[in-house]
Amino acid sequence: MRFKSTIIKPIAKNTASTIRKWSANAVKHQESIFKKLIKVGATTSFGKDHHFDKIHSYNDFKQAVPIRTYEKLRPYIQRIIEGESNVLWKGRPIYFAKTSGTTSGVKYIPLTRESMPNHFGTARDALFNYSYETGNPYFIDGKMIFLSGSPELTKTGNINTGRLSGIVNHRVPAWLRKNQLPSIATNSIEDWETKVGKIVDETYDKDMRLISGIPPWVQMYYEKLLEKTGKEYIKDIFPNFSVFVYGGVNFEPYRQKLEALVGKKMDSVETYPASEGFIAFQDSQTEPGLLLNSKSGIFFEFILADEFHNEHPTRINLVDVEVGVNYVIIINSNAGLWGYNIGDTVEFLSTNPHRLIVTGRIKHFISAFGEHVIAKEVENALITVANQENISIVEFTVAPQINPSDDSLPYHEWFVEFDKMPDNLTAFSQKVDDLMIQQNIYYEDLIVGKILQPLKIRPLQRNAFREYMKTIGKLGGQNKVPRLSNDRKIAAVLETFVL
Repeated sequence: MRFKSTIIKPIAKNTASTIRKWSANAVKHQESIFKKLIKVGATTSFGKDHHFDKIHSYNDFKQAVPIRTYEKLRPYIQRIIEGESNVLWKGRPIYFAKTSGTTSGVKYIPLTRESMPNHFGTARDALFNYSYETGNPYFIDGKMIFLSGSPELTKTGNINTGRLSGIVNHRVPAWLRKNQLPSIATNSIEDWETKVGKIVDETYDKDMRLISGIPPWVQMYYEKLLEKTGKEYIKDIFPNFSVFVYGGVNFEPYRQKLEALVGKKMDSVETYPASEGFIAFQDSQTEPGLLLNSKSGIFFEFILADEFHNEHPTRINLVDVEVGVNYVIIINSNAGLWGYNIGDTVEFLSTNPHRLIVTGRIKHFISAFGEHVIAKEVENALITVANQENISIVEFTVAPQINPSDDSLPYHEWFVEFDKMPDNLTAFSQKVDDLMIQQNIYYEDLIVGKILQPLKIRPLQRNAFREYMKTIGKLGGQNKVPRLSNDRKIAAVLETFVL
């Protein structure tokens, strides 16, 4: 039966056409969104505190609204929790997306009636666009799995509260819910290993066609499926499986391993969702990068990453972004977030349309000696060499070793869990170091000047990263291992797993 796929074909075509139109006029739509946000914001407590009635231009806005993190927003959130209306946005939020931060503890991100289409609607549009581009609407005729957080909600100040992925589960329309797995009961299980086992039990004999989740946790699901069924490949279990949807991490470090488990190359759709807003999505199977979600209730700003910690960093909007520059992304939204730093850094690959890649986190970098190494550089170096040598990587992270026990020069220490080890780890490490030198002139200066010695790779035992995530209570869900640290907290735990 192909009833649903037949129905969505014209919808997918219209969606793809709409995306092409608004992406070709992104700056215009951003200007329109800015004006609407300021008009509504002027009626709120935040808007009155920041004199929105006197804002007539983007320059006025920059003068009135400073960049802020959650800590600076917390007093306004507390007022909402205590029952006040019209604080950050008109009325009251309909949900709080509960997330965690390293310095802010638990964060409650408001979701409003106006902002909810940004979250669910963008995910839907990304899939419809994929369907039209590839001519594959058939995934919607079978079962679809979304490895997500628990859909169970609690109350915070009488506002429904939960993980964003769990909240979105409540917004799935009835016609699609019949295709969705796992069950609500299984999705509500907190212990990740137990949850994955139950998901396997519920799905191994179903017609799975779309699977969505963070790559390392999808890998665990695949491995348990193969263990249960005794099959060699996922394609033998799910012959109609055709598209993998993911977000939150770079897929490339995991691609080789996941495709080896599936037994074939897969179409994939990358998304860039955050509790604060759905930022971008993959709109093309042939062009690199993610399309900025420029017509969805968010007005974007960008700060040069190299200047971010300056007293007066350069702060621009979409009209002035340039290709190949590393920016910190700032959002202003119809959820009531103003000048909000979500912590991510991005780089535009094109400005017609505005496609970008996520380069890392502004707090996740190594600059123990002024090298300012970012996630994009370490991922590119390791993946390039691994692909050249047909080496499969499970997971990795990098930390500085400032005081080696043998009193030698400091170095960057790479903790890598290999699925297949290099024949010559020393030669492999040297190639990775050479690519790091090519990408980062500051790193090159430190190596050439003998301030740093070349990087060292520490191979880890199998499942080392899963065990690490267990120790910090973050196994599964949307939790990710940081690629980079400027300290030894993660390294101190991983040292116990070195082969």
